[in-house]
Amino acid sequence: MIEFKIAWRYLFSKKRVNVINIISYISMLGMGVGAFALIVVLSVFNGFEGLIKDLHQAFYPEIIISPAHGKFIEYDSLVVKKIATDAKVAKVATVLEENAYLEYADRATIATIKGVDNNYLQTNSIKNHIRNGIFLTHEGTQEYAVLGANLNTALNVSLQNSLEPLKISVPKNTSATVFLPEDAFNSIYVFVSGIFSVQQEFDSKYIFVSLQTARDLIGDETAVSAYEVKMKRNTNPEKFKVQIQEQLGSDYTVKTRDEVNATLYRVVKIERWAVYAILTFILLIISFNILGSLAMLGIEKQRDISILKAMGATSAQVRNVFLLEGTFAGLLGGCIGVLLGLLVCILQQQYGFIKLAQGGASFVVDAYPVKIVSGDILLSLITVAVISTFAALIPAVKASRQAISFS
Repeated sequence: MIEFKIAWRYLFSKKRVNVINIISYISMLGMGVGAFALIVVLSVFNGFEGLIKDLHQAFYPEIIISPAHGKFIEYDSLVVKKIATDAKVAKVATVLEENAYLEYADRATIATIKGVDNNYLQTNSIKNHIRNGIFLTHEGTQEYAVLGANLNTALNVSLQNSLEPLKISVPKNTSATVFLPEDAFNSIYVFVSGIFSVQQEFDSKYIFVSLQTARDLIGDETAVSAYEVKMKRNTNPEKFKVQIQEQLGSDYTVKTRDEVNATLYRVVKIERWAVYAILTFILLIISFNILGSLAMLGIEKQRDISILKAMGATSAQVRNVFLLEGTFAGLLGGCIGVLLGLLVCILQQQYGFIKLAQGGASFVVDAYPVKIVSGDILLSLITVAVISTFAALIPAVKASRQAISFS
């Protein structure tokens, strides 16, 4: 099309008024900076979202089956068999959670005990997050516990001290009158075998014990808080959730990992789109440079416009010339910005030169996590192109309405 050729030539041709060149370069630079920021910021949000999901994957299974009413439900071997024999299921673990009071030496704190069976480690990757010691809840007749890192800091537990046990206490579920405070609790002494660290949400809350220890503490030999399910590869948790919910009925609630953490994921997505909206607004402001440069170009090219119209060009074709030049200017700057943004993201992935930790602070990861998504590249370029085109609309329409004049 002739409009493309003329617009492309106008974009790079030297203007008689030098300020038009300067404004054009500034507009391209501005769109490039905006596109650079879009790619980098969206990639960082992708990185954080992926990091959160990876951390939750360490703690939460793909499917959680819990009581629909109340905290506990009686263990049902038929239910476990029904879940475990499904072709899509790899492993089923039985867990029991309850709030507890922890005492070690002269320190104390509140925590949530999580009693787990022997299948538990095969439903998640918590074992990969052991900072000190090992993940061991029982061996022979001896009971052990695995503490969250923040709980360990609060209690100052020494893994090397085999003479100082950790005391775990849970209030008895009874209405009988007690005369001594210690009679109101079920207490068990255990030794700490390991310290895990996933993220603060878990590190400051959970202590793992054996399922039997948890049942002894709450005084119920058949209690269950949930069945945690590990799916086989290439299976859809959503479809399995619907299937197993129909089989188990209304006594159970079946949720996927994403549903358990739906609020957090929703907040991350809202923040991501909020930042995108802010950067788009900044691009809108930057696009006024394109509007200004095209308005001045329209004045400078009055003679060229008259010649084009005299040769048979329609007003629509003249308008398209200026619209395309505005789009080209924005996209050229945007493409350069996107390429530089991708380069920075790749370098960050490889070398992590932008650090999270400052002044000795400790985080789950040392550097900002980054994940490049092809959809973000396309979104950035489309955003730049649309904004540039709209910015060019007013001067393009004005130029197309100019009357033929050779004066």
